[in-house]
Parts: sequence; C-alpha cells; structure tokens
Amino acid sequence: MKSSAATTTTTTTTTTTTSNVTDFLKAPKFVKVTAVALLSISLVFIFSRFSSSSFPFSYPTLLLSSPSPAPISPTLSVPLEILSPHSLPAPRPPPPPPPPPPPRPAVQRTGIVDESGAMSDNFLIGELDSNSTTFTDVLSDGEEEGREKEKSVPEVRVRIVKYESCDASKMDYIPCLDNEEAIKELNDNTRGEKYERHCPGEGKALNCLVPRPEGYRIPIQWPQSRDEVWFSNVPHTRLVEDKGGQNWISIKDDKFIFPGGGTQFIHGADQYLDQISKMVPDIAFGHRTRVALDIGCGVASFGAFLLQRNVITLSIAPKDVHENQIQFALERGVPAMVAVFSTHRLLYPSQAFDLMHCSRCRINWTRDDGMLLLEANRMLRAGGYFAWAAQPVYKHEENLQDQWKEMEDLTRRICWELVRKEGYIAIWQKPLNNSCYLNRDTGVQPPLCDSNDDPDYVWDVSLRACITRLPENGYGSNVSTWPTRLYYPPDRLQSIEMDASISRKEIFRAESKYWHEIIGSYISVFHWKEMKLRNVMDMRAGFGGFAAALYDLQVDCWVMNVVPVSGFNTLPVIYDRGLIGVMHDWCEPFDTYPRTYDLLHASGLFSVEQKRCNISTIMLEMDRMLRPGGHVYIRDSVSVMGELQELAAAVGWVALLLDTGEGPHASWKILVSEKRM
Repeated sequence: MKSSAATTTTTTTTTTTTSNVTDFLKAPKFVKVTAVALLSISLVFIFSRFSSSSFPFSYPTLLLSSPSPAPISPTLSVPLEILSPHSLPAPRPPPPPPPPPPPRPAVQRTGIVDESGAMSDNFLIGELDSNSTTFTDVLSDGEEEGREKEKSVPEVRVRIVKYESCDASKMDYIPCLDNEEAIKELNDNTRGEKYERHCPGEGKALNCLVPRPEGYRIPIQWPQSRDEVWFSNVPHTRLVEDKGGQNWISIKDDKFIFPGGGTQFIHGADQYLDQISKMVPDIAFGHRTRVALDIGCGVASFGAFLLQRNVITLSIAPKDVHENQIQFALERGVPAMVAVFSTHRLLYPSQAFDLMHCSRCRINWTRDDGMLLLEANRMLRAGGYFAWAAQPVYKHEENLQDQWKEMEDLTRRICWELVRKEGYIAIWQKPLNNSCYLNRDTGVQPPLCDSNDDPDYVWDVSLRACITRLPENGYGSNVSTWPTRLYYPPDRLQSIEMDASISRKEIFRAESKYWHEIIGSYISVFHWKEMKLRNVMDMRAGFGGFAAALYDLQVDCWVMNVVPVSGFNTLPVIYDRGLIGVMHDWCEPFDTYPRTYDLLHASGLFSVEQKRCNISTIMLEMDRMLRPGGHVYIRDSVSVMGELQELAAAVGWVALLLDTGEGPHASWKILVSEKRM
C-alpha cells in the first residue's frame, strides 16, 4: 500500500509540474520574450552575414558627405551596411572607385521632337537646352512613324577607299544642266526646255571628284570680291568679249574687274538704284523691300550693290550662251543660282519676293497667254513691285511698241498697277488681295487658279496660265519691315503642314534660340568669324534659325536655306523672315557651279535621306559645291556617323568627329571637315 501511495504522489507531482510548465510557456510574457529573442538572433545573423559586404560606403560615409564622392552607377542596388557606433571595425583602406557606367544605347527620340516630327507634349521653351537635339527635327517628313526596329545583323556596305578625280572637261560640271544625252533627246526646245533640269539616270550619277582649274587660288574675300576676283578661278573670257562695252566685266592683270554696270545701267548699279528709289519711294530699300529677285542677272551687280542697302537679292540666270554669269556672281560672293523661266515652276514659294527686277532679261513675258509673267506674279509678294527695264519701255520702233502694248494689256488683266514709267524703266505693283480679280468682267483671261492649287508646291510642277489666288486672311502681305520681320513668327507659319501638337510659335522661337546658342558656341570654339565665311548653305534649313543666328551674331555672310522635298515645306516662313531659300531633293544634284560655297551645314539631313537614296551621292555633291579651303559641319545621329567618316576620307576631306554638349554618350555627334587646298 505504501508503494502504491508513493507512485500516486509522484504521478500527481509530475502532472502538476507539467501543467505549470505548460502554463508558463503559454504565458503572454514568455511569448513576447521569446519573439524578441528570436528577432535579435536573426538580426545578429544578418549583420554578421553582410558585415564583409563590398558596398563602398561605411557608416561615417553615410553621415558625412565626402568632398569628392566617387560616381555611383544609377543601376547599383545593394543593401546598406549598418553598424553600431560602439562596435565599429578597424578602418579599412578605401575601396577602388566603381567602374564607369556602360555606354548607353543610342536613343531614337531626343529633344522635344522625334525623327518623325511628332512633338512632345511636355515641351517648355523656358527649359531650352542649347546642346540638345536640333528643334528642326520637327520638320522631318514623318517617315519614322512605325519604323521597324534595327536588326541585330549590321548593314553590309562597300567601303570606298578613295574617289578618283573626274576628267578635266568636268571642271564646271552641273550634272542636271549638262546632261547632253538627255538634251539631245528633247523633241521641243521652243520654250527653253534644254535649260531646265535633266538629271542623269540611275547608274549615271557623278562618281568622281570634279577637278579645280589649273592655278586655282583661295578666293578673294568679301567685300573686295564684289569688285574683283582671280582670273584663274573662273578662266572664261566669253562675257568680257560680249559685255565688256556695257561695263559688266573686264580683265586687268590676273583678275576680273567688275565696274558695277549692266546693259541698262552702264553708269553703275548705285545710280540705277537711286533712280528706282526716286521713282517709287515706297519701295524703301532695306525697310519695306528686303528680298529681291534679279532675273537674267548678268554678273549680279544689281544684287551686289543692293546688299549695302540691306536688301538680299537672289540673282538667277540660265546656263545659256553666257553660261558662266552665275559662276562669276558666286565667285564675287553674291547670292545666285542657275534657274530659268521655261515650262516648270521655279523652286521658290508664292509671295517670296518684295521686288522683282528684269533688266534686258530676254524673256517674252506675254507668250503662252502670259504664263511666264503669271509665274512671276505667283512669286511676287502681295503689294510688291515688278521693275522692267527693256527696250519696249522707251524705244518707238513698231515691233517694240507692239510688245509694250501687249505687256500693258496683260498687266492690266492680272490687276497690276503701273505706278511709274520713266525713261527706260517701268514699275508695276501687285494688288494686296483678290478683290480686283473677282471684279473683272466675265470671261476675262487669264482665269484664277483652282482653289485646290497649292502655290507653294513647286517641285517638278508644270506652269499653268492662271492667276494665283491670294490668301483671304492676308497671310504673306502683312509682313513687318526689316529687320523686325527676322525675329517674329510670321502669319504664314500657321499654314505650314506639319506634325505639331503645341504652338507653332513656340517651336519657331525655340528653334531660333537653339541655333543662336549653337552658332554662338561655334563662333567661340571654331572661330567662325576668323574663317571669313561668305557663301553659306544650310542643307536642311527648317524655319531658317541657322541663317538668322548668323545674321544676329554679325557673321558677314549670306545663307542659301535649302528645304528638302522629304520634309515639311517651310520656305514661305523663310522668305517672310527676310531670308532666301530654295526647295530641293538631295537625291539629285543642286543647280550651282562647282566650288561655290565656303561652308555647308547639314543638321539631321543624312539620317532622313538615307531612307531615300545613297548618301554617298550627297557627299559627292557636297564636295562638288564646296570651295577648296571650305568647311563642312554635319550634326546628325551616331547611326550614320561611321559611314559619313568613311565618305569624308574618300573624298579627301580632313574630318574630325566631335561630341555635342550632351557628352560622349549622346545620340548625336558633330562631324567637322575641311576640304584643304
């Protein structure tokens, strides 16, 4: 019995003890203590795990900023080391700086627009970055929309080591105007068709370097070049033989001399311009009249002397029997290009010129129902003036008087007002609106052009015998006087067809500011003013911001603003600003003589045109136009720079690839080249 009692007592005690332990383990205090202990153990384990981490910061570094911290990759993601200040380890030597970040992939969309011309909605003009991608990207043609992603396999192309020199007969070669094979096949030349563009066909494009004349010298600088040029640079005497007696040109020692005369102003262009100003004071050279067109210009003395009156004159003439007249004009440093009134529209927009001048220009204005004068009317600004100095104005022979009567009749029917006829000059003024046209008697010819006719679409457009309508809103006729018009967005900016989701005026101002800052840096870094630039071409001109910046920063040059057919037609804006320009397809040669430009500038051109044509043909054409000693500045995507560098070497330029202000990993770079003597 005692043994049984002892067992029962023991069992009862054990049960009681177990119950007490269970109650203790279930107690809230024990649970909390246990949880804290487990958490502490976990933290100690974690800290000991990462105490030897390679993260470059120690505890003091997190508290105190270093005077020159090492750069950290933005993709770096590691845990921070946290140590108790009472248990800091002995100081370790500083770790090596982290490796530089890998190059960023070339971005496809930079700045405020992409290559398709689509504008960014978060654009703020106040945050303009002068080193960002050019604002003229908005003027591309939208071909980037929906483009395919770049293939991983690189494009295969033939590397050209060096282009050969052309035959000496191509010294003055203009490909689209000297295509003898195409000219021979013409069925008709009664309207001067042989002087129009006839570009070489596929496989027949220029594939060599046009040679310079023997003894070629660096051109005489402006303004001295207005009066004399080197004979060896344009070694042609035909004009001296034909026009020497009219005070056009003469030879003295090793130079051509330009006395400043012309067929109708043998006593000099200055006196002639004074006479025009007295006849019609409202012409107001340099204020109301800023942009002029001189038709059949000879050696361009009319335009050369207008420059000192703040008038920029585009001098044009065909490559006819006096074939080197435009070459002389450009060698003098006067704006000029080869062009002809024939069967197609000239490559200038409607309402481009404040004044048009024809002095013995040998054009029959009344032929084909007045089609040629109607083309002049299209390009003449509303309220602008047309000056005609010719024999029918003042001679009394019967045939000449018949020509005068025909001219009087035609100008009356197209609503031009004869404001003054004096001596051998007659001056008409174009109306400001369509009211005169609409109030003509029924059946009066020529008719108004169709309402859907675009007067600014000029590439390969045939002439029609109709009167170009003026905009009902007055656009084009209400430009400011010079120089105010250069800086303010013209009304015709609103009529440009372009992909823009924000204010066009903001885009205009942003482009102007952008190029002002870029050209300022070029002047400072590359010493553009010391380069004595004169004849300059902007091969993708946008709104003309590049040319406006050169004027504003007092670089004494003129700029041919080229608007490619592959982009939006901004020529009306360029002319409304008081600048000159032309439409062109860069897959074809340009209508100028070799060796006529000191500087060729191309921003974003090749990345667009490479989709349409072989860019080697553009580079060869640039070399043809560029003077020895001239420079080329190409600002474009890194995707085309490799090929452009190869081509620059192949044509013999000395080229240097530079970063933009965005740095070495930017999506655009600058290729600076020189065509050395």
